Amino acid sequence: MKQKKSDFLSIIDSKTSLARFIAFLLVITLLCASASAYITEAANPDAVATLSKIGSRGAEVRKVQTKLRELGFYNGSVDGIYGVGTQRAVRRFQASVGINVDGIAGPKTLLYLGIDSSSGGGSYGSYSSSDMYLLAKVIEAEARGEGYIGQVAVGAVVLNRVESASFPDTISGVVYQSGAFSAVTDSNWSVTPTATSRKAAQDAVNGWDPSYGSIYYYNPAKTSNKWIRTRPVVTTIGSHVFCK
Repeated sequence: MKQKKSDFLSIIDSKTSLARFIAFLLVITLLCASASAYITEAANPDAVATLSKIGSRGAEVRKVQTKLRELGFYNGSVDGIYGVGTQRAVRRFQASVGINVDGIAGPKTLLYLGIDSSSGGGSYGSYSSSDMYLLAKVIEAEARGEGYIGQVAVGAVVLNRVESASFPDTISGVVYQSGAFSAVTDSNWSVTPTATSRKAAQDAVNGWDPSYGSIYYYNPAKTSNKWIRTRPVVTTIGSHVFCK
């Protein structure tokens, strides 16, 4: 009887060990899956946390449609339904600014549109965090070779246009207005905003305007535009002439 009891206990111990081993494997599998998801997100921010794609509905889709209409990429109804028309408009926008063309309004696309996709939002006065990113991106692309004051001045020109009745009333509208900034359509637009350009954007939003209300600027050594040279000059900072 003692031998049978010992055999019985051995079987129980074996089953317990097997259960623990299986549980261990499950934990390792879950950890590996989480790590893989994290790596995928870090490598391609547009591949996860997608806001809108074909079949999506709601207020978020209306924001995308509204912004695309403002920028001239969408002429359909702002109905909150992410259909083929919206997808095509997103693809046209993505192609125009040089980002991955997949027709999905993911985090990177939303940043370029000036739509805040973060759950917490985050705001800077009347501007969202994605507005700030876009403003810093313009500063980086247009004035990264300039001194700090010159960078703030470029940001101020963008904001002055937002406030002017002659220009769109959003940062993204001003930035993507046809022909407004040459950097948007060339290789400079691929640059990532640095800490300096982000700080310059913040200073501009806080009210620092070294351009003194200017709504235009140009580099005399690089432009052949005769019209811009007729504008009243306000100040010169670095290689840029600021004017109204």
